[in-house]
Amino acid sequence: MNDDFEAEMAASGRTTSRWSNEPGYRYSEHTHPYRKTLCCLEGSIVFHTPDGDVTLEAGERLVLQPGTPHAASVGPDGVRCAEAHG
Repeated sequence: MNDDFEAEMAASGRTTSRWSNEPGYRYSEHTHPYRKTLCCLEGSIVFHTPDGDVTLEAGERLVLQPGTPHAASVGPDGVRCAEAHG
């Protein structure tokens, strides 16, 4: 699954990075000046956006447009994600 995501992003000229967090970790609200595409590899995470909460579990993706305010809460089993910018 992560190889598919990373291959797809590479085919479109985008590089990926991976990150993970422990259960219950919280990101405060912030924005990015670039388009961010996330793929949940393991565990779960809830993104809190102006349009409502979006839960990602393994294999699911989310695209955040530049300037979109968002916060996040990591699920009870932690999370591992891959993301691409641009």
